[in-house]
Amino acid sequence: MPAPERIPSRSMSSPESPRDTELLARGELTVRGRVREASNAVLYCSVAHEGREAACVYKPVAGERPLWDFPDGTLAQREVAAYEISEATGWGLVPPTVLRDGPYGEGMVQLWIEADPEARLLALTEDEEAGEGWKAVGPAQIDEDRTALLVHADTPELRRLAVLDAVINNGDRKGGHLLPAPGGRLYGIDHGVTFHVEDKLRTLLWGWAGEELPAEAVGVLDSLDRSLAPGAPLATRLAELLTGAEVAAVRARVEALRATGRHPEPSGQWPAIPWPPV
Repeated sequence: MPAPERIPSRSMSSPESPRDTELLARGELTVRGRVREASNAVLYCSVAHEGREAACVYKPVAGERPLWDFPDGTLAQREVAAYEISEATGWGLVPPTVLRDGPYGEGMVQLWIEADPEARLLALTEDEEAGEGWKAVGPAQIDEDRTALLVHADTPELRRLAVLDAVINNGDRKGGHLLPAPGGRLYGIDHGVTFHVEDKLRTLLWGWAGEELPAEAVGVLDSLDRSLAPGAPLATRLAELLTGAEVAAVRARVEALRATGRHPEPSGQWPAIPWPPV
């Protein structure tokens, strides 16, 4: 695969949904660059169809590195499944994402989001507690002799994403996977390490751990429970992307969240924070 120069800045539009998924699915893909620091092949592309054009990310399955603990399916399929769940919540937290053929074979294609460089979702503070508008994650080592408190913003959008991550069992919610867009929108990206049947939740969004779920989230989980019933459109779509055991595990996680009515807490069986955290 050729390695053209990376086009570094996130650019172009923010998601509109049906029209964007049609553009991504049917448009002509042209590779413009490569994000070299990614662990798998991530290509920056333009996509054009019937007079519309946008920037997007194309992650071909052929460029995926095998994961010993995710032997079934592909990263691309799980990324699309995460988008489908996000759309079912009505929160629109994952940019429009499709599975399609491209210049290097089948892969995931996702709308490229321009991040707001002024937005602050994560911070380090030397205070013992998180200040107003922030939630504490835990201590972080600054150097050999100094630690600081890692905090994340206390916003409805981030809290929704924490609920979504609990549903899809996100094993890699890093700071760099949070995209605050201009206008206050928030998007999460890089959902290839999701949907495992075992508890794999690793995230920086532990600030609400153990707290009661907001009423809004409870209502969304109730709706998801109905949408995941066997034979329902969402369940049928997920069955095309995930194994039967993985779909059953999604149902079980939704049922467990509804039963407890609380945000999950770290299991203590493995590191709860992904590495590197950013």
